[in-house]
Amino acid sequence: MVAKHGFLVFVDAIVVPANLLIVVARSDDYFFGVLHSRIHEVWALRMGTRLETRPRYTPTTCFETFPFPWPPGKEPQDDPRVEAIAEAARELDRLRSTWLNPPEWTREEVLEFPGSADGPWARYVHDPDERGIGTVRYPRTVPKDVECAINLKARTLTNLYNQRPTWLALAHAKLDAAVFAAYGWDPAMTDEQLLESLLALNLERAASGCTS
Repeated sequence: MVAKHGFLVFVDAIVVPANLLIVVARSDDYFFGVLHSRIHEVWALRMGTRLETRPRYTPTTCFETFPFPWPPGKEPQDDPRVEAIAEAARELDRLRSTWLNPPEWTREEVLEFPGSADGPWARYVHDPDERGIGTVRYPRTVPKDVECAINLKARTLTNLYNQRPTWLALAHAKLDAAVFAAYGWDPAMTDEQLLESLLALNLERAASGCTS
């Protein structure tokens, strides 16, 4: 993935990603939050490559080498630090989603068509018959009218992060504070201090036989 800004978004299981997108097979807010933190951003910018002047996120060097606060799959779900990250991540996702699709400009439209109960549309299938074929009712967000459709074209994550309004900066600051707390580190750490600490954590885990 090559981009000025690195975005993480949740996508439905029915979506077939393009070949340049990077898919992380996790659906929890905690994981989303850690990957969207300043700590991971600093690591990815150092460990990734570049295409001209734009950073390129490479999974083998940016994701697979990144030491999470706890090794993936071993984070304690009842730990308040995990929940704090998840809560901040949910709020960031909610705020961005509302900005991208303001309720006053959008409405819900339900598409209906035949689908299989054991296919990609499974959770949207209603009243399947003995063959497992039922009616897919898939809700999607669409513009309320032509004027709203024109306005929505400017509502992209790239434009949002280029503008970086105060509410977005505050949401990221809250998320960063929660992630730093999970590591037990000071949010005022410089990028170089962060990289040194992440490397030390990697080496410590490697010595004990743990993965990132």
